[in-house]
Amino acid sequence: MTNDSLVGKLRSLIAPDTRPAPLNARGIERLRAQLRECAAGQGGEVSARARAARLAETYLGLDDAGRQQFLKLIALEFGPDPAKVAAAHAAYQAAVGTDGQWRAEAALRTAMRSSRIRIMTQFNAIPQGVKFLVDLRADLLRYLENDRELAVLDRELESRFNAWFDVGFLELQRLTWNTPASLLEKLIEYEAVHEIQSWADLKNRLDSDRRLYAFFHPRMPAEPLIFVEVALTDHLAGNVQELLDEHAPVFDNRKADTAIFYSISNTQVGLRGVSFGSFLLKRVIDDLKRDFPKLDKFATLSPIPALASWLRRNPEALAEAGIPLSLDALSDGAWAADREMVRRLRDPLTRLTARYLASAKRGGQADGPPYDPVSRFHLGNGARVERLNFLADNSAKGFAQSFGMMVNYCYDPEEIESNLEAFASSGRIAMSAAVRRLARNVVSA
Repeated sequence: MTNDSLVGKLRSLIAPDTRPAPLNARGIERLRAQLRECAAGQGGEVSARARAARLAETYLGLDDAGRQQFLKLIALEFGPDPAKVAAAHAAYQAAVGTDGQWRAEAALRTAMRSSRIRIMTQFNAIPQGVKFLVDLRADLLRYLENDRELAVLDRELESRFNAWFDVGFLELQRLTWNTPASLLEKLIEYEAVHEIQSWADLKNRLDSDRRLYAFFHPRMPAEPLIFVEVALTDHLAGNVQELLDEHAPVFDNRKADTAIFYSISNTQVGLRGVSFGSFLLKRVIDDLKRDFPKLDKFATLSPIPALASWLRRNPEALAEAGIPLSLDALSDGAWAADREMVRRLRDPLTRLTARYLASAKRGGQADGPPYDPVSRFHLGNGARVERLNFLADNSAKGFAQSFGMMVNYCYDPEEIESNLEAFASSGRIAMSAAVRRLARNVVSA
């Protein structure tokens, strides 16, 4: 079978009508032999390409349990040789302080390099090989939840992806209504914050008072890795329905002094742990400032997706904040139609949200990272918690996850680096004075 036909077979296996097969004992032995061939790495580029295509064909033809067995085989049987590592380590210890120390160090590094990476890197030789590996890791992350023996393979893949997807290799592109429809369709599919309802909705998000940027990798040119949607305004936006209103008049972008990042979506599950958000936002800010010199404020209008789940774990916080409704009633959102209840909830719910953002920690550890994933992202990229917005998202999703509350994170170009360093080194959360006061004033009714 020629390499071209192998690639064609690989592409056909990606089709939705493919029927996956289980991996039986005989199949495991054939797979083990394939993996050993790839680990040995014999032959030239053409041989490596053919081996990788055959292995990818095998993987894509398996059912879910078979794919998990495939990955487990690599994780458990293709690590470094313990005897070679021990011998190289002993040689290094003996060589420390001598002229042979650096040669011994190089030999130790070689001994510790696992065959797992040699197997995985061969997929780079086939078309869409990098995308294949990213999707493979997405599978791996699912299996990892119940099979910790796969952790060693995940760590090696994550480390390799951090090198391959270094921000220096990525390309920032502005997407417009003239962008190919195939790519715009993917944006609709990947939008994870505020679902794109229609082509008209998408066109509104690409109008003259909006900008949409995405990062691409040269080996995945048709797949956005992360994208950010921006609204150009003259104020700090505090309601997402108003921001997404298709019928609202188009704002004159010449009058804009504020850029609102209202949706930031990571599109590739397999790249979890690979961070390029900070670099993306800095590049976007630079691009916006070049096109609109009057812009001097850069902020988000962000969801607070884990507020309700935190309250389920800490129900006493509702009474401490003086909130008269149950968690279920808050999440239902029917109270928003009662003007008196809206008045009674505004202050205590805002204070509770401030407390959550200031002190709720992942794992319940006082020195742990913030409980809220969106907060972790923005604080980890150098933002400041600027303002809380009551009834800012009145969608069913908005009530279910945060009772309609949203938050503005501010990206001050002069403070991003210092905020980022303080958060990374000591966990210090940058907050405006107003939000910090609210966090300190949670009192019982």
